[in-house]
Amino acid sequence: MPLTRRRFAALLTVLTAGTTGVLSVASGQQTSAGAAPGKNPTVVLPASVTAGSVVQVVAHPDDDLFFMNPDLSRSLRSGTQVTTAYLTSGESDGRNEAHGDAASDPEQPADRAHYAEARQNGIRSAYAQMATGDRTSAWQRTVVPTAGGGRAEVDILIAKPQVNLVWLMLREARTTGEDTPESLRGLWNGRIPALDSQLTSGTPVKQGFSYTKDQLIQAIAGVLEQYRPTTIRMQDPTPGRYGENGRFTDHQDHMYGARFVQAATTAYAEQVQRRPHFSVQSYLGYHNSTLPHSLDPQTAEAKTDYLRTYAWQDHQDYCGSPSGCGDRKVAGNPTGRNWAQSLRYTRADNASWLAEGTPGTLWAFTVLDGRMAYWRRDAGGAWEKPVFLAGPGIDPGATAARLPDGRVAVLATRTVLGPAPSDYRREVVYAVQVSPDGAFGAWQSLGTPEKGDHDGTSAISAPAAAVDARGLLTVYLRDSRRTLRAVVQQPDGGFSPWQRLGGEDLQSDPVTAVDAAGRRHVYATTTTSVLAWTQAGADGPLRGPSPTGLPATTVPLTAAPDGAGVRLYFRRPDSGVVRTAVVTAGPATRPQVSSVTEAGGRAGYGAVGAAGRHVAGRADSGTVSTSGLGGPPAWAESRMLFAGAPAAVLEPGGTTTTAVLGLDAELHTFATPSTPARPTWHRAVR
Repeated sequence: MPLTRRRFAALLTVLTAGTTGVLSVASGQQTSAGAAPGKNPTVVLPASVTAGSVVQVVAHPDDDLFFMNPDLSRSLRSGTQVTTAYLTSGESDGRNEAHGDAASDPEQPADRAHYAEARQNGIRSAYAQMATGDRTSAWQRTVVPTAGGGRAEVDILIAKPQVNLVWLMLREARTTGEDTPESLRGLWNGRIPALDSQLTSGTPVKQGFSYTKDQLIQAIAGVLEQYRPTTIRMQDPTPGRYGENGRFTDHQDHMYGARFVQAATTAYAEQVQRRPHFSVQSYLGYHNSTLPHSLDPQTAEAKTDYLRTYAWQDHQDYCGSPSGCGDRKVAGNPTGRNWAQSLRYTRADNASWLAEGTPGTLWAFTVLDGRMAYWRRDAGGAWEKPVFLAGPGIDPGATAARLPDGRVAVLATRTVLGPAPSDYRREVVYAVQVSPDGAFGAWQSLGTPEKGDHDGTSAISAPAAAVDARGLLTVYLRDSRRTLRAVVQQPDGGFSPWQRLGGEDLQSDPVTAVDAAGRRHVYATTTTSVLAWTQAGADGPLRGPSPTGLPATTVPLTAAPDGAGVRLYFRRPDSGVVRTAVVTAGPATRPQVSSVTEAGGRAGYGAVGAAGRHVAGRADSGTVSTSGLGGPPAWAESRMLFAGAPAAVLEPGGTTTTAVLGLDAELHTFATPSTPARPTWHRAVR
């Protein structure tokens, strides 16, 4: 018998009894008791640890294992409440057979319900292994009604009841890129009125259903309302197209499933008022196969081992299901197409969201609930509660820039969903303080260099911003053709049309910095190196693109002034170790590049924050960690997983302040004097 929402919440409350540090699905409040720190100034503030709850929404079973791991496994091991919702059953052609170097099977009969059940079995085994170390750890399978009018299967890991799987069980496209009407793509674009379910052979859901576009959006929003996450993980809604053939760089279900998630997070934020704030992290999919590996061998092997479990590679009947214990299609090649060796974010993977304002003040920006939030630290060192700029649809990630008079500008991209599918677009927006330390003005749109969503799926980067001595902005952007574009603010406050600055094969968000001589530098990574655009003098034109001769990177790039030049930070492929080099501009056509040195500790992934002699980034454990230039290449690790990338500012007195957004959607900071010390992170607002 299907569970009502109230009965389902009651079931979860019973299952989570005695589980410490777990957020209750029913209420979204912490179940473990603990007194808040008192106001006695002698009380030592608690160090930041992983907190909050995570909901992942993916198109198919295994998208989470290929593209969101190792973030997923580390969240599970930390005890974080993790729920993954699968939009489709991933039934494909219904043949559960391996064809590859690692395994090969004889031809199997086609049975989509049984193959979809086998994929579910593989997911349950992989999650059990990640969470408990035992792939056979038992699950309770239940049925719940959805907000969209259908039914979903919800599986609860009995040994770790904070781990849930939600199966919405819709029909998949059954093709990577062909325009099939019976698909998430067809439903989004209005080619079909409703998309039918594809039930698995063993599901407790016994009656089929279908969803209209609005019903599916509400069904996903209902999952978010039930679990009330502080971090939402999703796939990339704007992956782009390959220039040589016009094909999407990702599976169409990944892209359009992510657009449904975008619409659902907007609906959830608007409809549910009493809920925690949430951030959103999006992940790169198939395009990882064309880029250097971002994970170190040990992490990649651990990730692949979970995929082997999912793929039922040992072919032992340990689950007792007539459908099979996993997805044999993956058994032939458990690493996919170089997917297991990488993890990359497609938003919020830059370190430019923390900025100085008037003397002694700092401003930190991030996107919560689809709106830009900012925290202000006053000259006395106290952080204030976040304030939200008006206006929804802001994509994850922020760029902050200080104007000469102490005002701060914040830039981002905004997704406009629109009433019609063709209205979908992303545009660059910015807001500027009306006065130093004052309120921010309304968002202003800079538009987009894209002709329309169809041509490039709105696959623009996050903006980078430079400010000249007059306080005028220049905004840089990677377009969907992977070239550099710019708009320049005019003395009357308006902006030029989007200019073409060249380059090709650009992969990263562009980054910019100004050296001690006032020369502007702009950089972007390619598949094999880094390209530069620089000024010969402070008032000269921007020249480039120029090759730097730097080695391949894992894509994310950070730039910071360093004496007469700009220091770049990036990671070494197949290692994750942070590398750094100083680039010096001047009269020569090509900038001068120093030798490459290493900083940070072993492994890790994602962008790093850097200021002065201090570097902060994600270590191989997934925690936010710090290191110093010139010292031993070792991370000082925290106990906190986080979202996005750290950001850092070197203040006039020599203190480096570093900030990060936790999985709890809270700002966490530490301040280090000029002499390096082992940092302790704390919540900024206490």
